Amino acid sequence: MDQLNIVLIVSFGVSILAFIVAWLLYRWLTGIRVENKRALELSELIREGSNTFLRREYRYLSYFAAVVACLILLFLPKPIWQGDILDNVSMMLAYIAGTVFSGLAGKIGIAVATRANVRAAEAAAKHGRSLSFLSGFRGGAVMGMAVVGASLLGVCGIYALTGDALTLLGFSFGASTMALFAKAGGGIFTKTADISADLVGKVALGLPEDDPRNPAVIADNVGDNVGDVAGMGADLFDSNVAAMAAALVMGIALDQQTGGNLNVMAVFCYAAAGLLASIIGVGTPRLKEGSSPTNVLNFSTYVTTAVYMAVTAGLTALLGFSWRVWGAAAVGLAVGLIIGLTTDYFTNDERPPVQAVAKMSKSGPAFTILSGISYSFISVLPAMLGIAVASLVAYLLCKPLGDGYAMYGIAMSAVGMLSIVGMIVSNDAYGPIVDNARGLVEMADLGEDALEITDELDSAGNTVKAITKGFAIGAAGLTVISMLGAYMTEVNGAAVEQGIIKAGESLLQGFDIIDPLVFFGLIVGAAVPAVFSAMLMRGVDRNAVRMVDEIHRQFDEIEGLKEGREGVAPEYDKCISIATDGALKELIPAGLFAIVATLVVGFVGGVSAIGGFLTGNIVSGLLLSLFMSNAGGLWDNAKKYVEAGNCGGKGSEAHKAAVVGDTVGDPFKDTAGPSINTQITVVSLLASLMASLFLAFSLFS
Repeated sequence: MDQLNIVLIVSFGVSILAFIVAWLLYRWLTGIRVENKRALELSELIREGSNTFLRREYRYLSYFAAVVACLILLFLPKPIWQGDILDNVSMMLAYIAGTVFSGLAGKIGIAVATRANVRAAEAAAKHGRSLSFLSGFRGGAVMGMAVVGASLLGVCGIYALTGDALTLLGFSFGASTMALFAKAGGGIFTKTADISADLVGKVALGLPEDDPRNPAVIADNVGDNVGDVAGMGADLFDSNVAAMAAALVMGIALDQQTGGNLNVMAVFCYAAAGLLASIIGVGTPRLKEGSSPTNVLNFSTYVTTAVYMAVTAGLTALLGFSWRVWGAAAVGLAVGLIIGLTTDYFTNDERPPVQAVAKMSKSGPAFTILSGISYSFISVLPAMLGIAVASLVAYLLCKPLGDGYAMYGIAMSAVGMLSIVGMIVSNDAYGPIVDNARGLVEMADLGEDALEITDELDSAGNTVKAITKGFAIGAAGLTVISMLGAYMTEVNGAAVEQGIIKAGESLLQGFDIIDPLVFFGLIVGAAVPAVFSAMLMRGVDRNAVRMVDEIHRQFDEIEGLKEGREGVAPEYDKCISIATDGALKELIPAGLFAIVATLVVGFVGGVSAIGGFLTGNIVSGLLLSLFMSNAGGLWDNAKKYVEAGNCGGKGSEAHKAAVVGDTVGDPFKDTAGPSINTQITVVSLLASLMASLFLAFSLFS
């Protein structure tokens, strides 16, 4: 048995181990008994609402996926009348597998998160902060293990069955389209509910957060799950698969030149090492008396990083990989951590930017918005610079290895950055779980001590969520830059097949910005993320207006609701239904716009125009995504800083202004911002899959 087969078997084994760990964590979690009946009832409402949305969303998306699968069968990798039909069937099945794996990861995450929330709440009331923290984190860790286990298992399976680069891209495209719509739909749902609950509950009526009288409060908690658990899980699943697929596309091409398997083996070895490190990392968090939850989570991330670096260094020495490739992966991981730290600086309420925005809120909401925008634009620079430096260092490190290795180095940098994604997803999913737990403590009246504990855990969750969003965007940035290399590889391969160039020659080695077709694509590509974001935020606007009207109707028509009369409850299901219907209605147009724009540019301007399109899309998308995610996190924590008793505290003019800022920031950080990085991945994969068709059938190239 050769080394590659051994590596594939070990990678399969590590993937299965991740699912075993997820199952053990789930068993531990469900072993915690919940005795408070009111908390259980509310938790059931949240679970039922989350599952209803997910079920309807997946059914809705299955129709879209079926149409795309039929188009793939007809046209990819070649029109069915020109090539081998088995290649088209293989691509179609890989696409379907990508959508199924992505959906499965989201389903597992929701199933666990909606059970972990009530256990974290009960633990806070009866056992203290340590068990409450562990309940939240281990619930998130189940999602983390499922996401990374499924991504490595899927990529290993597709490669073992086909060994074909384009089929891998088909699997990745399936994961990406699912992630695009899951993130957009979940984001629209969660921010519809969040904005409506805040505007009517906090601003108009002065109700506390998570007050059970608020008809939107259950929908708000459902939104945390469908947006931040299922949506972010699908997003990072997509990025992880895309990074591996891009590296494998180039690794396969390089190995064909050398006659070996080292470049493909390196991708699987480094990805499996990252998953193994994450498995070790999720076992380390322990919240001791006096320790900070944020510091505990960060320490576990550093442990995971150290284990990954040690294991990959050992594998590099043992299997003879280039130390330059290891260096590229290490640089990617280091930059990912740096992006997370800089995001923390601009969104943490213990840091100057958030406190400055909170102080500006004393002068009114206009100053809250203006100061938040200013700091958020500044926050873009460190992350963009980090991505640029990682790309440049990886390029320069690997270029001396030979032709094609420079872009392969960037791809391995993306693989390195995403290597600890199991730990990152665990930290991210912890946030909405403890947020839900805090809501359940409030609604079920579990006591002030429990509320104080869950407030502390929720604050840590908000900080960690902001860090993971920055990490996810940075990872998507490096991934799509490496996808440029995969795109050029596919174009050159198609050019050889179509007889345009000879074997060993290159049609595309870069993009000439002075070429009018490249410039045309560049401008259109740069505009797409802005329009895409606007469409999603308009969806939130329209949906939130409908829900606000419904909340007012209930307070006006349900006697005793406003006063909190015993036995009187709001109609929670009406708000859940509004959020679900609106999200499903609004999620498809924005995604279709990005896909259609790519196809139009490709068939009009050809492969050069698409090169410009991808470049413009990447730069514009990264900038807007970072800006919006950081702005939303900054305004959210500025509001929490005021609510903690600073700048006048709750009910003050500064608080009202900060709530306005938070309301503006909600669709920024949880709808449009995180969805853009999925959008740029989708169009990059689509371009690679369509390369041969753009080359053969474009109007002007």
